[in-house]
Amino acid sequence: MTSDLGRRVRHHRERLGLTTEEAAERARLSPGYLRHLEAQVATPGMETLQRLADALGTTTRDLLGDVPDRPQGGAPALAAPRLEPLAAEECLRLIAPGGVGRVAFDGLRGPTVLPVNYRLDEGAIVFRTAHGGPMDEDLRTGLEGVERMVGFEVDRIDDAMRTGWSVLVQGPARHEPTGPEVIPWAGGDRTLYVRIRPTRITGRRIVAA
Repeated sequence: MTSDLGRRVRHHRERLGLTTEEAAERARLSPGYLRHLEAQVATPGMETLQRLADALGTTTRDLLGDVPDRPQGGAPALAAPRLEPLAAEECLRLIAPGGVGRVAFDGLRGPTVLPVNYRLDEGAIVFRTAHGGPMDEDLRTGLEGVERMVGFEVDRIDDAMRTGWSVLVQGPARHEPTGPEVIPWAGGDRTLYVRIRPTRITGRRIVAA
């Protein structure tokens, strides 16, 4: 099974038009080890990673998929990309580990999209926000039992492979006093839980034709 690291190494090697032997010689590695690294899950040391990065004209952070302050998706598109729809079950599987997603709603100041740390709980999206903040006031209808519809999006982009997927969840957002443990990266006093109950789940994946 090829790892993300292996795919990125192969991407940069092919970008330079190097054979496995040529890239291995540049990085002072054996061709067999480089073939293993590209084809299997492996965890090379930082010294090896640095030699690989130097040989391939990139950085260790790029090989590890950790490039700060640069939007994803800047690489050229695949020569023949194909967009595949994802079933709802596959969408839920992809977002089940939790992480960062984006909440989209019609706010008091116009269309608004905000990132949140979320968790999937019994098929619903749960995140924490601050009392009195945009997602407290803007997501309340003022009517008992009436909830505001929102969109929730999660995506994953692999610049090296120029592939990725995105999942869109639509449904009503409900404020709750408690919920499962969710730790917001933004910190602060975020004691208000918001639960999005999906009424529609769609997704797409970009793959090579």
